[in-house]
Amino acid sequence: MASTLGTGMGLKPGVGLYIAALGGVMTEDGEWRDNLVVADGELGALLRRARRIAVLGIKPESKSMQPAYFVPEYLQDVGYDVIPVPVYYPKVEEILGRRVYRSLGSVPGEVDLVNVFRRPGDIPPHVDEIIAKRPGAVWFQLGIRNDEAAERLARAGIQVVQDRCIMIDHRRLVRA
Repeated sequence: MASTLGTGMGLKPGVGLYIAALGGVMTEDGEWRDNLVVADGELGALLRRARRIAVLGIKPESKSMQPAYFVPEYLQDVGYDVIPVPVYYPKVEEILGRRVYRSLGSVPGEVDLVNVFRRPGDIPPHVDEIIAKRPGAVWFQLGIRNDEAAERLARAGIQVVQDRCIMIDHRRLVRA
């Protein structure tokens, strides 16, 4: 018997739909790969859509020469609402003039994008929290790639960018 599950989403009946275990997002087998963002047009659209960016792994002003500080500073300077979520620095209460949150779950309201400054092996413990926050996208900074985490996020319906600098892409695709 052909399944009609998902036909209201514009999907054809009987194409092997399933409910993803995380987030309860309905996907077609393989459709999750559509959430892996690599094309310039999609990157630019994602950056134009986002307004509120939580930065997981942001560094404080004392580390201003490191990308985990100056990239979020750039994002704030060009008009994004940057929410600092440092992983270390327990005594720091403000970064970029904004209150610090110790977890994504403690950030009030919605987040459009989570910008990640964490080593690839340190990302998995954050995946459930990211999925629970339900951002539209997650951006792993240049040099950061974790295919397993990216697949889990993409299967949950979250767009994922890996191994790209959000500042460079913003300058190239949005400010150009």
